[in-house]
Amino acid sequence: MPMGRPKAELVLSEDERSQLISIARSRSISAALVTRARIVLAAAGGEPNSAIAQRLQLTRATVGKWRIRFLEHRINGLYDEVRPGKPRTIDDERLAQLIHKTLHTKPADGSTHWSVRTIAAETAISPTSVHRYFKLLCLQPHRSESFKLSTDQFFIEKLRDVVGLYLSPPENALVLCVDEKSQCQALERTQPMLPMGFGYVEGVTHDYVRHGTTTLFAALNVLNGAVLATCKPRHRHQEFLSFLREIDKAVPAELDVHCIVDNYGSHKHPKVKAWLAAKPRWHMHFIPTYSSWLNQVERFFALITDKAIRRGSFGSVKQLITRIDQFVSHYNENCKPFMWTASADSILEKLHRLCSRISGTGH
Repeated sequence: MPMGRPKAELVLSEDERSQLISIARSRSISAALVTRARIVLAAAGGEPNSAIAQRLQLTRATVGKWRIRFLEHRINGLYDEVRPGKPRTIDDERLAQLIHKTLHTKPADGSTHWSVRTIAAETAISPTSVHRYFKLLCLQPHRSESFKLSTDQFFIEKLRDVVGLYLSPPENALVLCVDEKSQCQALERTQPMLPMGFGYVEGVTHDYVRHGTTTLFAALNVLNGAVLATCKPRHRHQEFLSFLREIDKAVPAELDVHCIVDNYGSHKHPKVKAWLAAKPRWHMHFIPTYSSWLNQVERFFALITDKAIRRGSFGSVKQLITRIDQFVSHYNENCKPFMWTASADSILEKLHRLCSRISGTGH
């Protein structure tokens, strides 16, 4: 004679059976949910709770719990309920205090910025919680970024002029970005470099011997990326004018020259102006002050510094110049132009966002 309380009949619709079978066969969802789906499928097949418990290695109470849960809430009842979790120990007032101190105060010990541990000690909040709130609020007091706002009163006009040359170069003309990289030092490491190997990187001594400097003058062709470069001992107006003459000889006579330069004093020397006045095909375009990022030749200077100069060891200025000439020669064999995509309006919009963000800081 059967014992125990009679159980409510568990009947599945075709849709429910299909969903439960899919859950029971899944390998990507939680094992607990898979087990619950198997319990319901077995119960719907008429298998007793005791047999299901023995086969799935569960207690009869667990099988009965999920059987009843399914009868009451169907498939949604198989999912775990949302748990409230531990109550907050840091209220809004303490969080506001943490944010205010981080943004508007400095440590009393003279440090320039807060760290997780110092602000935690100041606010009596655990470092773990401070780190979590910093990450949540995107606060990074340990970091800083450099910037420089142009003070040029004709910033917009000069910006549109230079960007216009990049995006729509004039016909029958050559657009050149010209500048000089001064103080290229011929540094010789005091000991031979250690070569790179498996598991360790190249090693160089931290100290060096100075053997003098040179100035790299370069003109970048915006159209094809080719570079005309030469090294000179100084960077006065005499050297700059000499370099302009070299450019003038290299550019075909039928082409105009649009030269993009910065506001360095030698570029505006009276003798340079006089020479340009006698060369009607030359057109000078000055970038705004503190806007070297607008001159594409700066990108080439970054490349040659990273790839040929910074990690080198040179016993003389002559060796350094030889290395620079070698790099430029190989660079021009497979040169490609830098693709300028930003319009003047997009740059001005970005500048507007920056000014809006720093509004009230005295800039």
